[in-house]
Amino acid sequence: MILVPAAVATAIGLVWLWPGDVSDHVREGRVQFAVAGVSYPTGTVTDVQEMSCGGQPGSTPGTDETCAKLTVHLYEGPDAGRDTKVPIPSAVYRSGVDTGDEVVLIRVPTQGQPGYQFYDFERSLPLGVIAAIFALVVIAVARFRGLAAIVGLGFAYLILGKFLLPGLLTGQTPLLYALVGSAAIMFVVLYAAHGFSARTTTALAGTLFGLGLSALLGLVFTGWAHLTGVGSEDDFVLAAGAPDLKLSAVVTTGVIIAGLGVLNDVTITQASAVWELHESSPTMGPGRLFSRAMRIGRDHIASTVYTIAFAMAGAALPVLLLIYLYDRPILDVLPSEAISEELVRTLVGSIGLVLAVPLTTAIGVAVTRHAGPRARRPAGRRRARGGRDGLVDGDW
Repeated sequence: MILVPAAVATAIGLVWLWPGDVSDHVREGRVQFAVAGVSYPTGTVTDVQEMSCGGQPGSTPGTDETCAKLTVHLYEGPDAGRDTKVPIPSAVYRSGVDTGDEVVLIRVPTQGQPGYQFYDFERSLPLGVIAAIFALVVIAVARFRGLAAIVGLGFAYLILGKFLLPGLLTGQTPLLYALVGSAAIMFVVLYAAHGFSARTTTALAGTLFGLGLSALLGLVFTGWAHLTGVGSEDDFVLAAGAPDLKLSAVVTTGVIIAGLGVLNDVTITQASAVWELHESSPTMGPGRLFSRAMRIGRDHIASTVYTIAFAMAGAALPVLLLIYLYDRPILDVLPSEAISEELVRTLVGSIGLVLAVPLTTAIGVAVTRHAGPRARRPAGRRRARGGRDGLVDGDW
């Protein structure tokens, strides 16, 4: 019953805050390349010629780096069917460029012939293939629950793309947008993937608690550490293109969003641990049940801390490499904007995650204790009523 008001408040918040058209909050002309006439046609590389990097953008003076000039056959845009030549920097050339590769160019209109520059590789096919393999593997192993999880993931990206991101651009109550959007995602994702049951509801309660705590701590420490949200050149472009956007609020919102997946994992696992322990020994007292479940929770917390730390290290690997190249003491670099944002995001999310474990455990113990005979039915009989997947009573 405690989650009913939260569900109602989330639904009302989605309707009330839904951003709609945010074009008035965007200055398209202030964003790099977002000017009239600029387009991004694709084409196929038909020839690769090595050349010196001397004078090329991004080259290092005084070195003998090797760049290349690509001949690209365009099959999109006003010049479709024609060939054009574009230079590429050494870093791109070293990554591997062959004839037949598809690339994306930038077409800049000028008074004479339009100018073309290399923009990026076309990656739609490999990304589509790996996404399809991921979906097939998840569905093959997890069956219906895997399909439900993918559907829930699609809903999550819908909320992010249609509600949270446009809402942040308006600059109005960004923290409220983050909390409402995150709560909506968790309601749908958890129930879709794990079914409607007291176990899932317990995990959802712990997840919402962790999100709320992460939001509060993120707000406090973002302000205390004076995190401006301006840690790279892209942030300046973002500020110029969306003047109403509060970049410091982006940091706080990132703290909340970053904790969604891990919180979901930890709370559902902890709720399942409580239920399995209770089913294995229905007469176990609440104190002993809580103690035994927390043993599992502490192991999960320990492993999750490493998971979060290494995930942060992987995401910040280019920055760590720059620190190594500059040969500066790590303690001198940690307070920088870019590193501080990652540290605050990781540590605040971890605090919310860790404290969500005992709360989820306590709620699970209370629910199993007061759920009545149905919750105390022996595990074998409960599973016997499930479908072919062996789902427990109340699950899909």
